[in-house]
Amino acid sequence: MRIIGNLIWLIFGGFFMAIAFYLLGILLCVTIIGIPFGLQAFKVGKFVLWPMGTDIDVLFNEHPIANILWAIFFGWELMLSCFALALFFCITIIGIPFGIQWFKIGLLSLFPFGAELK
Repeated sequence: MRIIGNLIWLIFGGFFMAIAFYLLGILLCVTIIGIPFGLQAFKVGKFVLWPMGTDIDVLFNEHPIANILWAIFFGWELMLSCFALALFFCITIIGIPFGIQWFKIGLLSLFPFGAELK
């Protein structure tokens, strides 16, 4: 069931969102200061590519300064867009599993440092 859900996810927007996160990661890795942030964008992109059946442990305490900087410059916009998509998908009963994944992506995109994908 997870494989079918992930394939539907890829077809209906997950692939394009993953490409957007990977491009953000490449742009951030251009400078030395941006490399840690670019690596976190790659982590979020990996989760966006195949989210069904994957859980997230957001550990804000491990890197609080980096998480605050990420949230100020990138995270809040990404979180708001993911939450808007989640609300859009949760309108219908069929879209609720996809909406739940968008909520998880929004949380991960707000605080990616120290987060673990399981």
